Amino acid sequence: MKKDPIRFLFVCTGNICRSPTAHAIFRRRIQERGLQSRLECDSAGTHAYHVGEGADARSALHGKRRGYDFSFHRARKVNAADFHDFDWILAMDRSHLEILQDMAVPDQRAKLAMFLSVTPDCGTQDVPDPYYGGDQGFEHVLDLCEHACDAWIHKALGE
Repeated sequence: MKKDPIRFLFVCTGNICRSPTAHAIFRRRIQERGLQSRLECDSAGTHAYHVGEGADARSALHGKRRGYDFSFHRARKVNAADFHDFDWILAMDRSHLEILQDMAVPDQRAKLAMFLSVTPDCGTQDVPDPYYGGDQGFEHVLDLCEHACDAWIHKALGE
């Protein structure tokens, strides 16, 4: 019997910097390992500031330098159905987790967690928002997301 894939939703504020970065990295890692039938992912924002827009150009530029494709991305807001459609909804920072906890629905399938909860060695629970900073912020987000995406894949596969 075929098992349904484990589904992850990465969440930040506007769904243009942090969560699309995690999405692009996780997506590529899944493809590289041939895990498309076992793992799936998407991203969304807690706010509708950028619905329909692509990823922030700086996120896409820094990601492209590391081989990540952001062309598929269109920002969207988290909705009630996401709590039934995903196994894990992962917040990029504590404020996102609080909003998601307030949005939680009865009998939801999704477990809510901090994205960096699987990487205690990185020294933070919050992925910092690079939006108002410089290049180093986007590079730091990429580093954190690469580390955490690998850890979530290992966790999901029981490795």
